[in-house]
Amino acid sequence: MRRLEDMYEIVIKQELAPEVSLFEIRAPKIAQKRKAGQFVVIKIDETGERIPLTIADSDTQKGTITLVVQRVGKTTNQLNALQAGDYIQDVVGPLGTPTHIEKYDLAIPIGGGIGIAVAFPIAAALKEVGAKVISIIGARTRDLLFFEEKMKEVSDQLLISTDDGSYGIHGFVTDVLQKVITEHPKVDAIFAIGPLPMMKAVCNTTKDHSINTIVSLNPIMVDATGMCGACRVTVGGKTKFVCVD
Repeated sequence: MRRLEDMYEIVIKQELAPEVSLFEIRAPKIAQKRKAGQFVVIKIDETGERIPLTIADSDTQKGTITLVVQRVGKTTNQLNALQAGDYIQDVVGPLGTPTHIEKYDLAIPIGGGIGIAVAFPIAAALKEVGAKVISIIGARTRDLLFFEEKMKEVSDQLLISTDDGSYGIHGFVTDVLQKVITEHPKVDAIFAIGPLPMMKAVCNTTKDHSINTIVSLNPIMVDATGMCGACRVTVGGKTKFVCVD
C-alpha cells in the first residue's frame, strides 16, 4: 500500500459537460516540466488500468496539472467517482513529444468535442510566443462545449460551431475553417484535435490549400514509452509510435 504522501491528490473536480469532468491534480514536478501536447499516464490504484490523458493545463505556483476526462469505460468511470481530497496512486509524465510551437503569422487550433481540452494548451503556447491565433471549437450541441472563456483568453479570435445550431455557427468546424481560409489566404499551420472523422475532414479541407496540418492520433497505448509498439500507426509510409512520435 502506497503512503498518501507518495500519491497524487485531486485538488479540484469540476463537471464541464455531460460525461466530461475536469480534475486538477497535485503533481508539482510534472507541472514544472510539461509542454503543450504532452500527456500523462495514470493508474488509480494497485490493480488499476493504465490510461493516457493529455495535460490540458498546469499551475506551477500551485503545483497542479489539469486533466479533462470523458467517461467512456471502466477506468474513466472509476476516476469520475473520485472527488476533491481523494488520491490517485500513479501519475507518470510528462510523456510524448511536445507540439512544435513557433511565432506563426497565423495558426489555427481546432478542437472538436473532448479535443477542445487538447486544443487549449496548444492555443495558449502559440499565443505565448506571439503567434496570431484564430481558434475554432465545435461540438454536436451546446451542452457539450466547454473551455469557451479559456479559449477566448488565448486567442485573437474564437469561432464556435455546433452540429445542431444550438450555439454559435450552425455546421461543422470544417465549415468554419473553410470560411477562415477564404478570408485569410496565408495560414501557416493548423492543429486539429477531435474525433477521427473530424480530423480527416479537416485534412481534406486543407489539402488543396497545402496548409501544414497536424492532427492528434489516439490509439490504444500500453507502456507509453515506445517499447511495446501497441500504438503503432503508418504515416507517409513509415511506422510511427504515437506515444513518442
